[in-house]
Amino acid sequence: MATSGAPGPGIAGEPPDVVRLHVADRDVAHYVWNPQVAPGSSPRPYLHPVRTLAGLAVTEAGPDSHRHQFGISIAAPDIDGTNFWGGRTFVAGHGPAWLDNHGSQRHQRWLRHTGTELAHTLIWVGSDQRNLLREERSFACRALSDTAWTLDTRTRLTNATGEPLTIRSPAALGRVGAGYGGFFWRGPAITGTVEILSPLGTGVASVHGHSADWTAAACTGGEGGDWTVLFAPADDETARDRWFVRARDYLGIGSSLTWDRPLVLAPGETIDRHILTVIADGAASAGSAAELAAAAGAAA
Repeated sequence: MATSGAPGPGIAGEPPDVVRLHVADRDVAHYVWNPQVAPGSSPRPYLHPVRTLAGLAVTEAGPDSHRHQFGISIAAPDIDGTNFWGGRTFVAGHGPAWLDNHGSQRHQRWLRHTGTELAHTLIWVGSDQRNLLREERSFACRALSDTAWTLDTRTRLTNATGEPLTIRSPAALGRVGAGYGGFFWRGPAITGTVEILSPLGTGVASVHGHSADWTAAACTGGEGGDWTVLFAPADDETARDRWFVRARDYLGIGSSLTWDRPLVLAPGETIDRHILTVIADGAASAGSAAELAAAAGAAA
């Protein structure tokens, strides 16, 4: 289904820029495709809330500590000098600073729109109003078991300029460990105990800054119940990306387009990324998380 404006009538009383996604007749995610947020937060579409099949919210959006972080989104802190992440910009030799350099991602056209699948095109507009990237983004939701479902996220990014386009993380500018940018999940406020799992070991240090077949956050004793959110690359190119993992002052996991070296796209060059996210009720162990990753990969 291809349309250019709003996706059509929604639920009475709901903003027209929100689309609901369902699995097994349950409301599992809302996609805010035309966000009304401050320019300093780098406006971009995002998924929030994202819920388990039992209804537990596993995302946060616009929290007081990081008002520029929104559920599940695609974001980048530095594309040719424009901040598409939101908040402060890391300046080499100085540190984080507020700059008038924020960009935005703007919906262009719906390619597909159902209760379980969405696809649309977007333009990434720089702070100088130049079109920097064209994107085709899609989501697909499917049940994995009675207690888990999978969100399939694909993004295709194309340099929309006639010149080389440089994508950097703060790590590329000297901020050690800050290799974020790309697919990013902002987890909910931590009210229980969260364990970071991966095939490389347990804890943030085991997987942060490394490539791995999957990584997961498993929460026990949280408000409302236990849950697990697991992430896995679904193609070889995405599998080479490193994981950005945070669980100290906030909970967040991202698959990084580039870590400590700039990624330069030639004019018209395209890159593709494909991420599977498993949202499950109950706190997984390392063993059961590996089983979830394998099941999600087999079903993709």
